[in-house]
Amino acid sequence: MGDKYVHEEPMIRGPKFLVRLRSHTVFENTPIKLFCTVGGFPTPDVKWYKDGVILSIPERYIDLETCVLLCIYRCSTDDTAQYTAVACNIHGQASSQASIIVKRFREEEESSLFPSLSHSLSPNLSAAMLPKIQYTKINITFLEKFGPVFATEGESASLTATMTLNPNLANLQPEAQWYRDDTRLFDSKWVKIDTGRGVTTLTLPNLFKDDEGLYTIRMVTKGGSAEHSAFVSVSDGPPPVPGAPGAPMDIKIHDANRDYVIVSWKPPNTTTEGPILGYFVDKCEVGTENWTQCNDHPIKICKYPVSGLFEGHSYYFRIRAVNSQGISKPSRMSDPIAALDPTEFERLHGKLDVVSYHDDVEADGKPPGAPSGIYASETDRTYVVLSWKAPAYSSKAPMWYYIEKCMADSGAWQRVNTQIPIRSPRYAVFDLAEGKQYKFRVLSANMYGVSEPSEPTGPIETQELKGVPSAPGQVISTRETNTSVLIQWAPPKEPNNLIGYYIDQCVKGSKDWTSANHKPHKNTKFVVSGLTTGETYMFRVQAINELGLSDESQESAPLTVKAALSCEVQLLRSGTTMWREVHIKPITERLYKVEGLTEGAVYQFQVYAANLAGLGRASKHSADYSCEAWTMPEPGPAYDLTFSEVRDNSLVVEWKKPVYTGSGPITGYHVEYAKKGTSDWTTANETAVSHRFLKVTGLEAGTSYVLRVRAVNAAGVGMASMASDPVTAKEVSCVVDEKSGDIVLSFESCQLNEGSQFIWKKDYKEITDFSKGVVIKTEGSHSKLIFKNAEKEDFGTYSVSVTNTEGVSSSYTISAEELAKMLALSYDIRHPIIPLKSELAYKILERGRMRFWLQAEEISSNVTYKFFPNKMGHDVSSGIIEFIMDHFTEENEGTFTCQITDGGGKAQSSLVLIGDAFKAALAEADYQRREYIRFFNVLIICKESAFHWYKEDTEIIPDVKPDLGSGVCKLPIKLFSLKTAGVYKATISDDRGKDMSQIDISGKGKHISSAAELVIKCTATGIQLQCHMKYYTSEMNITWLEKDKGMYSIVITDRENSHKRTLDLSGEDRGKVVGGLPDVVTIMEKKTLSLTCTVCGDPKPQVSWLKNGAEVEPDDQYVVSLDQGKFASLTIKGVSMEDSGRYTMIVQNKYGGESVDIVVSVYRHGEKIPEAKPTLTPKILIPPKVPIEIPQPKTQPAPSPAPSTPSPAPPKAGRGVKSPTPTRRK
Repeated sequence: MGDKYVHEEPMIRGPKFLVRLRSHTVFENTPIKLFCTVGGFPTPDVKWYKDGVILSIPERYIDLETCVLLCIYRCSTDDTAQYTAVACNIHGQASSQASIIVKRFREEEESSLFPSLSHSLSPNLSAAMLPKIQYTKINITFLEKFGPVFATEGESASLTATMTLNPNLANLQPEAQWYRDDTRLFDSKWVKIDTGRGVTTLTLPNLFKDDEGLYTIRMVTKGGSAEHSAFVSVSDGPPPVPGAPGAPMDIKIHDANRDYVIVSWKPPNTTTEGPILGYFVDKCEVGTENWTQCNDHPIKICKYPVSGLFEGHSYYFRIRAVNSQGISKPSRMSDPIAALDPTEFERLHGKLDVVSYHDDVEADGKPPGAPSGIYASETDRTYVVLSWKAPAYSSKAPMWYYIEKCMADSGAWQRVNTQIPIRSPRYAVFDLAEGKQYKFRVLSANMYGVSEPSEPTGPIETQELKGVPSAPGQVISTRETNTSVLIQWAPPKEPNNLIGYYIDQCVKGSKDWTSANHKPHKNTKFVVSGLTTGETYMFRVQAINELGLSDESQESAPLTVKAALSCEVQLLRSGTTMWREVHIKPITERLYKVEGLTEGAVYQFQVYAANLAGLGRASKHSADYSCEAWTMPEPGPAYDLTFSEVRDNSLVVEWKKPVYTGSGPITGYHVEYAKKGTSDWTTANETAVSHRFLKVTGLEAGTSYVLRVRAVNAAGVGMASMASDPVTAKEVSCVVDEKSGDIVLSFESCQLNEGSQFIWKKDYKEITDFSKGVVIKTEGSHSKLIFKNAEKEDFGTYSVSVTNTEGVSSSYTISAEELAKMLALSYDIRHPIIPLKSELAYKILERGRMRFWLQAEEISSNVTYKFFPNKMGHDVSSGIIEFIMDHFTEENEGTFTCQITDGGGKAQSSLVLIGDAFKAALAEADYQRREYIRFFNVLIICKESAFHWYKEDTEIIPDVKPDLGSGVCKLPIKLFSLKTAGVYKATISDDRGKDMSQIDISGKGKHISSAAELVIKCTATGIQLQCHMKYYTSEMNITWLEKDKGMYSIVITDRENSHKRTLDLSGEDRGKVVGGLPDVVTIMEKKTLSLTCTVCGDPKPQVSWLKNGAEVEPDDQYVVSLDQGKFASLTIKGVSMEDSGRYTMIVQNKYGGESVDIVVSVYRHGEKIPEAKPTLTPKILIPPKVPIEIPQPKTQPAPSPAPSTPSPAPPKAGRGVKSPTPTRRK
């Protein structure tokens, strides 16, 4: 058993690379060897590929079977590629890949010529900056051209073209490329090409109808090309039996496999023969001459699966058509095709499949996994081609597949290939019923067993025979040359897998229809050549599919063959008139030289225009011209005036140089213009211009003008050109849409005719790329060019012209600066900011509750906002949004932020309560909470208590007795003056104890100085400015002042002193951070960090950045930018652990500013991402710079944001945040 195992094991071993290929980088002209070791039995065959293309192994490539070696003796840069070795035997295939990079020997020295470019630019960009190679321009002139060829099957034909080359350089000869219907031709059994010494010849030694088509010779050089084309017609040869059909053509082989191929072809034309009844398919094994008929009975469709082939054998195929009269000659035989597994077939044809490796997916001794992804890649009437994805498989045992089918409405599975194992993941299932639905599934197998079946396909329906196409539509014939006619027709309404068309022709008055083409034509246009000049023809068309030919279309209208475009000349002599046609080929220029005239005779001229529909009406005849040579010294007239860049007040006119230049060279031109309908000509340029264009200025908007040009030489000013078509001075407008933010170029035409279209161009090239959000919208006489997503590169000159009008056009130039402004405006419209009257502030209510609030300029009922307290609300009429916090504790220290969204607008405001500011707010909230509790207790239990008022320890008996039941005791002072000043205190006592509260209103010279800073209070009636005073008497005088922009002051005076408090309400102009910056950022090292936000202020603020209190110096790593004065950013490239810290952005202008802190935390790759705990950072306000002065108290406290003032300071002892509170006894 051991010996048997040893001998049998290698018999089932697939190829495997024991030593794989390795990549190499070498210098030019040095040798390189690629080698690998391959195992497998039978010994695998190794093939080499270069960038996926099979190598033919020329002399410098050596393949030694012993070591599997590929040797390149002298490397060149062309050898830089990816090389693949593919080993295959009957059990499978494997591949190994390696890259070879060939460098120039002294590449580093060459690159050192531009050291800065080589280091700072990418290779592609560096190459783009090198000088463009200017190839030598070789002018190719064809001396002799081949014309149309009309031949018969079995004959030969040659197409020859001779040419001259200027310059004729031996080492720069052009390449001759021959094409048939845009398919490149090469030397083969059917085509011979010979080129040299200014002559190129293509020979077709044995013509078949497959050779019919439009042949083109293209002489190609690196500086350009020249080409010539002509049609080759190949008609049917004599049939074997009179009345038999012509031979089929264009044989194609589809889906070749190890035991079958699918053959298709195109049917012949049957203009004079009977209808085709079917076809016979013949095969012949390569190397023999024994043709065997594949089908016993004629098949009616032009596709047939040939089965029963021998694996590994190659075959030829040919087709014969059958009708009631007999069998046609055979078609041209196909190219040889091998009956091979599709993967092997692709390798033989130079197509390299990707080979996947799976380690230990299938252990030896186990069946493979189930296939997946089965689908039908092709369906026909009686067969379906299935494709699927192979399972992951690495066992040494070979693997094959089984296919099973069942009717869609049953579960009875039937195995298809019981005799033939399938090794490729594609196979055709034959002998199916027409128009029925089937399901399929696939199983994989090896010597150890069969896998589970794959998931079945959905119902797959075979095709039903739908019949031939319907007849083509109306046929229109138009003139082209004096021997050819252009035929056009409408496609059939029911194409039914259309293949092409056959065109028939007939002389008017006869019924002798002949074929114009003998090979199906794919397009709905065809040029019928070889016609007789002056003869009248009619035409008809038939459509073709694999079942045959359709009915004939209706016949075209009779057409006489002559040139399509002609110029007719009228000779006036002896009172007689006769129009004589000048026979010329169609021309596209509006200039033609008429020769062969009689000197001294008088002529008139008229011109016809032509399109695909035929000739138009003749133009109005010209004036009388006497055929006499011009001898005048001045130049002749310029011609062909065109317009561009039409504006409200200007336009640019261009023209072509006069044909007659006079006695000397032309030195310049004058342009004249006049209003339409007048003859009052105005010279646009007093000094002649040497170029052939001029910008005419000083026009009136909306007025139509005609222009003409005069050429100038040394002899004087020449005759004027013909007046141009009228042009209206009207400009394209450019605006930013106020709703959408789109940039819109619009133009309204003052003239519009039937069929007129608006043509938009950028830099005089028509706009055809609409992938970047460019939209052209036209309604009536108004057209718009809309930029949905405009970019900085969209600046340039945009022009619009209106077809079928008298030169209506206009243009508009968008500069880079103007585009930048429009982009900024577009951004503002698309991302509006809700203006705020008041930033987020707070107020302490009774019970110690916190009221956070802000006020917007305007909000709607659909406004939404985000804030963490639960109780929130808003007032649409006043724009106030408020939030109530019932319990304000030590855990609430931090930054409070409110985000507002209203429609498309957004806003954000933050309030910082950290440090002293938070401690003061918390203390006041605690006091208000205790006071509420204390007074509540008084209200409940102090009915037996004694209450007394004292001034300077002297009891006062008020007129109003204390109301202990309500919990409120008042001491009325009718007139507060210096006499009533002093220290007042109230006492309350009962049997449980005594409590006292006092207030000092003695002043002691500080009545006026007790005034607090001005604050803003929002009320239902508007905004109020308030100044809270600890002491106030009737002797004080109050004066309010407004100075400069937004500066409000209150002046308080008494008999001795004067004090002033000022509030700056110009906060809209100071530097602000609108939003966009986070509080905390965590980022992995070596990444790029970008801190970006929007800033505002008038004038535009300056932005600076600090890191841990030190200013950030911009360099290659730290990039600081301020775009358009509103988008500030700090970019840190390749962040490291040292970049962690606190970053501060300062935004400031002359009215003040503010600063914002951001904490950046950098972590290493692989570490756990640190938890981002938002640090509520303050937004510190910065006071204005001089000359605006804001009075400051003598003692400058550390800045901390109070709720109601622009320059917040921590509250002092004994004073609340919003209103003063009495001093409390501890």
